[in-house]
This record gives sequence, structure tokens and C-alpha cells, in this order.
Amino acid sequence: MIHDIMPGTEEQLQKEMTAAYIGFDPTADSLHIGSLVQIMTLVHLQRSGHKPFALVGGATGMVGDPSGKSKERNLLSPDILDHNLKCVQEQLARFLDFDCGANSAEIVNNYDWFKEINFLDFIRDVGKHISINYMLAKDSVKSRLETGMSFTEFTYQLVQGYDFLHLYTEKNCKLQLGGSDQWGNIVTGTELIRRKARGEAFAITTPLIKKADGTKFGKTEGGNVWLDSARTSPYQFYQYWLNSSDDDAKTYIKIFTLMPKEEINTLISEHDASPHLRVLQKALGRDVTIRVHGDEAYNRAIEASEILFGKNTAEQLKNIEERDLLAIFEGVPQFEISKSELSTGIQIIDLLAQKSEVFASNGEARRMLQSNAVSVNKLKVGEDKVVSSEDLLNEKYILVQKGKKNYFLLKMV
Repeated sequence: MIHDIMPGTEEQLQKEMTAAYIGFDPTADSLHIGSLVQIMTLVHLQRSGHKPFALVGGATGMVGDPSGKSKERNLLSPDILDHNLKCVQEQLARFLDFDCGANSAEIVNNYDWFKEINFLDFIRDVGKHISINYMLAKDSVKSRLETGMSFTEFTYQLVQGYDFLHLYTEKNCKLQLGGSDQWGNIVTGTELIRRKARGEAFAITTPLIKKADGTKFGKTEGGNVWLDSARTSPYQFYQYWLNSSDDDAKTYIKIFTLMPKEEINTLISEHDASPHLRVLQKALGRDVTIRVHGDEAYNRAIEASEILFGKNTAEQLKNIEERDLLAIFEGVPQFEISKSELSTGIQIIDLLAQKSEVFASNGEARRMLQSNAVSVNKLKVGEDKVVSSEDLLNEKYILVQKGKKNYFLLKMV
């Protein structure tokens, strides 16, 4: 998990309990699994006896970090920013221990100190310590010189550097952690501490995680994989880890879980012996889903996963949440049918061949029903079946299966 480490950092960590911080960007009302790398870094830090600070950027969120960005971000309104900050704080509280004595975690908001600083004081007391040449040499700046960069974004590294200086002087925080794209911003802070406070501070960055095929980690066709269950359901969250490649799972289980090395090596050996069982992916998905969403949500995700492939799933299907049902059958053909027609019941052949296009004709529907090849809500049905409102899932859906692999979702409107 180490990409860069400043000389002397290891010695500092071995010498004494060290306070360290990571900044989290409140540009959304949820963190995503890309943020989990940094969260796990703080978890390891605390487990090793050191004190973690999670900084939520109420002030820096108003500016926008240019690191790794090709264009300037949209600025957020104070109300949206405040909402995002509260949501991010709640998520961080799931992972860190805030009541364990001397090394209890703390959450800080840089708006609390920046709101007291005026522009003239800042450029006089902070800006004079960092030269333009030094700031221009940063990759986050050099990569944008041709396309352009506002003064707002250009000063971001000074603002982040001041965060480190403030936490150093007020909280005795001597170490900043972050992704590898943050190295330039972090060392600006250590330089500011050296020049203004005559102190010594340290830096560690982690690699940016990528999939084995080179595509971006934490992204799906639907976008980010979020930690908020309202944005990414526990089922979808679990499926992300379950569907990771063998090579990726071997990497992820070392980064995103707290399993001992011996246990991980045993799982990898079991997986290599029978890769089709996906032992590694299942262990990874279980660990991370429980940590993020809890045991109950994990169990629901497993039940949802078994809808497609498990046995005796008719009862499970009745209890599944609507969003999980839609997530499982995303992309399957859907047909809308008037709910009022169910009041007296609909003959199964009419439902599948007339009210919808599951079958092209009554004859085809009758032949498949007679050969026991049609299921309604995972239960085999015959041509005498009458579908009624009692068959509805979540009071609006009926799941039809034609053969082994063809699914259709009928929605009552």
C-alpha cells in the first residue's frame, strides 16, 4: 500500500504515537470505494497505536483540488457542501474508533480555521513562504499550464499545505497520508511546516488502484461504486467484489480487508486449486460488504445473488427489495400491464402472448407451458395458471422465466 514515503517517516512511527491525517473531498454526499484505500490506511494506522485524523474539506471543497483533473470543477453552494460534509462524517465513523483513549480518531473540518482567516493575512503569513517556482514545479500545475488553470485552483496546494501546518501546530500532527496524486500537495505542507514553524513533518502516499486490465478501479457502467446504500445497493456493492477478476481479487483482499497474511495466502491457494468456486471473491465481498453495510445487508445481498442461480428461491423472491430486484434483472426485457386487469385474474397464455411479448403467439406459449418450461416468480406453472394480484412482487412486478436463461419482468402500472 506504499507508493512514496518521505525519509525519516518509518523512524518517526517507531519512535512514538504519531498523529496523522488524510483529507476527504466533500464533492458528493457519499464517499466511494476509491476512498476506501485511504480509509483503510487510517484503520491500519490506528490499529498500530497511532492517532488518525480524518479531515473533511469544508474550505478546500469550496476551491476544488486540481490534482489528476484535466479541467476545473464546478464550485458547490454552502448548503450542498454542508449536507455532503455531514454525510461523509457519518460514513467515516463506521470505520474508525472514536472512543479508544489516547489514539481515538478525530474528525476535523478545515472550514473551522479558514473562516477566521482573511485574504491579506493569508498571502502575507503563508504565501510568502512558498515561491511561485516551487508551485509551478508541481505535476498538478504543470499538466494544466497549456489548457489553463484559474488562480483559485493554483492556490489549492497552499490551502492544503496550511491545513497540515494548522494540524501540526494545534494537534501535533506530524504525518499526512494520501493517494499518490497528492504527493505534491502534501510536501508543500511539510515545506511550509519547515519554513514557518521550524518543524519536521512527514508524508506517505498509496498507489492509485487500477484493475488488472488497466481500467479504472471503482467504476461500473453505472458510474462510481458508492459507500451509501441509497446510491449503490448492498447487492450491487457485493456483486462488484464478487465479479472482480482473479488477479484483482488477489490484490484487493490485501488492501481492503484486515485478514492476516496467513489467512489470505490460504484463501489464494484454495482459489488457485478451484478457481470456478470463486472462494477468494466471496471472502473479499463478504468482508468488505459487512464492514461497509453490516451483516443484515450482506445477508440480503447473498439472498439476492441466489435468486438467479440458487434453488428454492421463490420465497426469497417475495422478500427481496425493489431496487435489488431491478438491479438483478437490469437489462432484461420489461413489459407494462395495467394493474386493474389483475383484479379478476389473467390467464397465463393471455398474459405472456397478448398482454406482453414474452411469446410471439398463443401456440408457442401453450407448447412451452405444456413442456414445463415456464416459471412465474421462480415457480413452474402450467397452462391453467391464472395470474392475480397475489402473484405480485413488491406489489407491482411479476418475474417470468422462459427456459433456463430467458427472463422477463412484467410491471403493473
